[in-house]
Amino acid sequence: MRSKYRLGVDAGGTFTDFVLAENDGNIRVFKSPSTPEDGTIAIHHGLGQIAEALNKPVSQIVQECDLCINGTTVALNALIEKKGVKVGLLCSTGHEDSIEIRLGHKEEGYRYEADFPPAHMIVPRHLRRGIDGRFLADGTEYSPLNEQQIREAAAYFKEQQVESVAISFLWAVRNPAHERRAKELIEQLLPGIFVCTGSEVYPQIREYSRTSTTVVNAYLSPVMRRYVERIDEYFRNLGAKYPVRYFQSNGGLAIGEAMQGRAVNAINSGPASAPQAGLYVARPFDIENVITVDMGGTSFDITLTKDSHTNLSKDIDFLRYRIGVPMIQVETLGAGGGSICQVDEFGMLQVGPESAGATPGPVCYGKGGTRPTVTDANLVLGYLNPDAVLGGTIRLNRDAAWQAVKKHVADPLGISVEKAAYGISTIVNLNMVNGIRRVSIERGYDPRDFALVCAGGAAGMHISSLAEEIGSRTVLVPKVASVFCAFGQIISDVRYNYLASEPMPIHREAELSLLNERFHELESQGTEHLLADGFQLGDISLSRSVEMRYQGQIHECPVELPGGEITPDTIDGLLEAFHRRHEELYTYSEPNNPVELVNIESTLTGKVSKPPAQQLAATGRTLADALMGHRPMLFDADGHWIETGVYSGERLDVGLEIMGPAVVEEPTTNIVVRPGWCLVLEANNCYRLTRLK
Repeated sequence: MRSKYRLGVDAGGTFTDFVLAENDGNIRVFKSPSTPEDGTIAIHHGLGQIAEALNKPVSQIVQECDLCINGTTVALNALIEKKGVKVGLLCSTGHEDSIEIRLGHKEEGYRYEADFPPAHMIVPRHLRRGIDGRFLADGTEYSPLNEQQIREAAAYFKEQQVESVAISFLWAVRNPAHERRAKELIEQLLPGIFVCTGSEVYPQIREYSRTSTTVVNAYLSPVMRRYVERIDEYFRNLGAKYPVRYFQSNGGLAIGEAMQGRAVNAINSGPASAPQAGLYVARPFDIENVITVDMGGTSFDITLTKDSHTNLSKDIDFLRYRIGVPMIQVETLGAGGGSICQVDEFGMLQVGPESAGATPGPVCYGKGGTRPTVTDANLVLGYLNPDAVLGGTIRLNRDAAWQAVKKHVADPLGISVEKAAYGISTIVNLNMVNGIRRVSIERGYDPRDFALVCAGGAAGMHISSLAEEIGSRTVLVPKVASVFCAFGQIISDVRYNYLASEPMPIHREAELSLLNERFHELESQGTEHLLADGFQLGDISLSRSVEMRYQGQIHECPVELPGGEITPDTIDGLLEAFHRRHEELYTYSEPNNPVELVNIESTLTGKVSKPPAQQLAATGRTLADALMGHRPMLFDADGHWIETGVYSGERLDVGLEIMGPAVVEEPTTNIVVRPGWCLVLEANNCYRLTRLK
């Protein structure tokens, strides 16, 4: 760290989380209710809490920060709520409907459902304009660009008050000249509107993926630009010495300038930092296989890391839109503390995916919510302190939560309030377990081989139940669990992915000079970008990957490629790696069949210095010093209340063992230790829960 502090801000659906790392290793945690209408309001409130805790003006704290990092749900929320801008599309003539045909694809689970509604089209049919002009697969021009059609389209877009234009022509990845000229014309004819091209946003083969990605980017980028400009201005006015960094879906940081025109790279901005943080807390225990689960107020996010590597997804359907750019694989469920509980028309109890969000929030928050949520159920079960104050401002109301569960769940089902609350907890747990199984068992991983890393303000109350269901015997709950993604941001590096298509047969006699030249071009571009960002050459690292397939196949396999010159000898190793990876994915390989390379990718990383690791020393306190009292809690469906010990996490000493049942209360989260589990606070400021039976 270059300065006294490093600040991480993660804007979630219910709370905005703040992590302030000091250069002596101390970590401070703060929360403020999110303000979706203007993110700077929540940041202002959170910085006010920090200023009060440090007894310093906000401006001084910001000026003493070496990095202010922001993870945001702005792009994600705009996509979910369909609140992007009005977009026009220029595409190759005859391909106006490719984004609606969607390769004839239906989402898994709905393939044979005739009544399943079509995806909402970001660009309506009348705003898609076909443009004559064509390049061939080898990059040669087949027919010239029809500029008059572009002018006519621009006039129509202006009449329709289009705010953004996406341009995606066939084979622009091989020759982007037509796209560049079309962009130039649109910018001249429609000054001030946002324009992006497929060859810039996603320069790889697959016309539908490229067009869809470009359209989504055009839809969200003006929204992201306004947000970034507002955040950047806010911190500049406070005297920030360094530009604000924003978290990308690929697990790395980027400056605001890079994010303004690439909103598609920020769709999973928040949860993408969780794997980095999960590995950080697991490393002192020599654990390389972790499943990180993050349960906040609105959602439940799951990531899996095997052998210290987290998978990136490419060319996937996200919220029914095809996204081609690399994203950390995140399984997201509508299962948060704010998930609403109700009895449906069939008399079945449902939990989520609808959420009470930040406003009005759970009933117990006293902000106008009337329908019970998971948080209300946890309060009824005794897992939460009825006198607790959340986020520094919200005092819980147990009576209101009890009455809401009674009215909306217990009475309609004809059961006690206790059983209704426990049923809510059980159902949300099973929903989360099903999500964990999708990222593990359904992808060939045994969850018993993984430790669970607990993140999010609500996860601590459910984590041991989840571990029991999946068979995991080790759970790690860092002290910063409630602000885990914000913590992951402050320990992450700057990262950019550079993509290209280079279709060619791959063998020892292949034209490798062209491949080397293309990689060098991408990496020179990335290095120049990072050098301009203030990094030294020694701080920059790169990794390469390629996508390959057997000739005649449709889908490719990603394969890691060593850096340096590509030679016939490295090609042998690359082919062996491809055959091996193909067999891992599809159970067979064909070593005697010809192989072709399709896409290439270089990832350049600017290494950011990490805050020093925090180490705790034993002080000689006993469990009695941390015990705050007892309160009745419910751990089964039989309604047997157990007087359960409640411990203060701030007074708990390193190495002391707490046997379940118990609850450890931290300022921003509670950890429920179920019967049969043991909890220990380790020296790295992380709780380790171990199953005893």
